Amino acid sequence: MWLDYVYVYIRCVPEAYAGDELMSTRIHIVVDESEKDRFTQQARSEGKSLSEWLRDVARQALLRGEKGPKLRSVDELRSFFARCDERGAGQEPDWKAHRRVIEDSIGRGAAET
Repeated sequence: MWLDYVYVYIRCVPEAYAGDELMSTRIHIVVDESEKDRFTQQARSEGKSLSEWLRDVARQALLRGEKGPKLRSVDELRSFFARCDERGAGQEPDWKAHRRVIEDSIGRGAAET
């Protein structure tokens, strides 16, 4: 009896389309109400459905992950930091001055740029 219910439910779920493209798999995600509202608002501001917007954001995240360096061993990590040291020789910024900029921008809501 329970299996009959599952079968009927699966058959009743309509096919989902994104434009002309048939989407054959659904993903259920759990977010709080305020996140959902923010996601929906952003999607609408870009002229997209929430589903389309979430797919685009996920694809962009995948692309960002593919572009970064792949450090899979201690030797690769050491080599990476050696290259950084060669490129970035110089003096660290003054922390006190940097902190003042941060604290000032918190009060205004923007950095001095």
